[in-house]
Amino acid sequence: MTVQSVTTLGGTASHVKVGKVAHGLMLMTWTPNPVPDETCFEAIKAGVDAMPPGVKMLLNSGEFYAQDFGTANLELLARFFEKYPEYAERTFLSVKGGGKKDAPVPDASPENLRRSVTAINAALRGTKKLDLFECARVDSNYSVEHTIGILSGLVKEGLLDHIGMSECGAESLRKGNAVHPIAAVEIEVSPWSVEPETKDVLQTAEELGIAVVAYAPLGRGFLTGQITKFEDLPEGDMRRNFTRFRNPEYFQHNLTLVDRLRAIAEKKGVTSAQLCIAFVASLGDRVIALPGSSNAKRTLENTYSADTKLTQGESDAIWEVINSYEVKGDRYYGADPKTMHLWG
Repeated sequence: MTVQSVTTLGGTASHVKVGKVAHGLMLMTWTPNPVPDETCFEAIKAGVDAMPPGVKMLLNSGEFYAQDFGTANLELLARFFEKYPEYAERTFLSVKGGGKKDAPVPDASPENLRRSVTAINAALRGTKKLDLFECARVDSNYSVEHTIGILSGLVKEGLLDHIGMSECGAESLRKGNAVHPIAAVEIEVSPWSVEPETKDVLQTAEELGIAVVAYAPLGRGFLTGQITKFEDLPEGDMRRNFTRFRNPEYFQHNLTLVDRLRAIAEKKGVTSAQLCIAFVASLGDRVIALPGSSNAKRTLENTYSADTKLTQGESDAIWEVINSYEVKGDRYYGADPKTMHLWG
């Protein structure tokens, strides 16, 4: 059985068909205890094998997805494609970069953008082309037009095929797209992350024909109901630093949101995770949910979740929960994300 819910990317990649659920690879390597290769490989293969003929699985990686902000995630992918070269053409690889070497600080200088793209390609060792590159964060030291212009030149050189944007506002997305067609924009979207700016980006992307890759659709695992106390997060887990997890008051308050979503899921006969992914995927024809998994069984559950169609009543019920519930804590470390260097 293959997934039924597919879409296309936008911009210069509007001819590329992908599943409505992508596969985030971050926590395969950005963790105190990296996952064994074979476990990761089986998880990746499970999602790709669920795609219909001619439809690619979007894989999402990063130049800095490692405890030392190195290229471990890309090196993992290189080993995967070396072992399973037939999967290279069945996947669409999106990679975030644009940070200083080995540091989570954005640097959109021409020299560093070239360094970043070159480092990504070097880590992949020719096993897979860089289908899409996106700066993980907007560098306020340079205009969006400057950054996208530099990347457009790297496309012409053949160092990457398509350009994406990440964690940007609607105005920045519009400016970037005016310089070079943007294939996809990556933002956080879930039932506990639908801020006004999120809605603006979703609307602008739809208007411009740009795909939205919606990361953390499960609220970084919180909305699954499997995290019931702070101690459920392993030592060294980055979520221990996020306000919604580390603040005891916020944690307990937000569990009510989990309970309300679980009630809707149980009534429909699906898991909370399936409900959240189906909800995110339903937000637009080109909205692609991006959960992460290192487990083949979980990957399949995630991948098929977009095939769970919500009725108007179910969708309304979820929106009623979102609109009537005030989530406590911001998405990251307790400061305005526009003034911080946030990665993930």
